[in-house]
Order: sequence, then structure tokens, then C-alpha cells
Amino acid sequence: MAIRVFHRDKPDLMLPIISKDARLVVWPGVGAHTANMNYVKMEPDEANVPHIHAESEDTIYILEGKGTVADMSNGAKLDFTAGQVIHVPVGLRHAVAADKGSPVVSVGGPCPADKGLLRAVGALPKDE
Repeated sequence: MAIRVFHRDKPDLMLPIISKDARLVVWPGVGAHTANMNYVKMEPDEANVPHIHAESEDTIYILEGKGTVADMSNGAKLDFTAGQVIHVPVGLRHAVAADKGSPVVSVGGPCPADKGLLRAVGALPKDE
């Protein structure tokens, strides 16, 4: 395989459990083995479906906006703003929300790619 270049505006797949505009840019479905990079735009008052990455850490860089991330495994809610990075350790139930009156734009995602979640939403075949 050779080096490839991807564009956020030409995703192969969307991931609606993350947001109405969550784009899978680099992930196993395009040939990555462990990498995962999502581009996510959340409208004000939009939030992820609470979820867990059983074998992956989730790292999210906030490009624009402000909101909160809920750590449901530990009963905490943390504020974030543009320029900050959210890190979610393996196995924690969490959800990101654009609940501070502005849209939130971010890049990042679980690493290694969360193949279980991708299978569950039909993005990967059950046997991969």
C-alpha cells in the first residue's frame, strides 16, 4: 500500500451515533490497520450517543466551539473549549456534547480503531 491523502469533505462513511455530521476519514474501511481519524461537526445542543470503546483510547482535538464531555463511568462532567484535547481511557462510558451555545468541530477518534463499534453500526463486515 502507498501513502494516501484523504479529504474531510469526501468521507467514505458517516457515523451518526457521534453526530449528524460525523465523517469517518481514515479508518479500517479505507485500508488503515489501526488508525482512525474522524471529522465531527456538532450543532448546539447536539450530543453523542453515550458509548464505550472496549479496547481503544479516544482522543479528540477541539478545533472550534465549547461544550462538555460526560465521564459516565465516574460520574463526572468536564468543560472543554477550542484548542483543548479530550482523552478518554479504554473502557469508559462517555459522551461529548455541544451544550454551551455554540457548534463544536473536532478531529480525532479511538485508537486503535474501534472495530467492534464499526461492526455494530454496519461500517465493517461482521467477520473483519
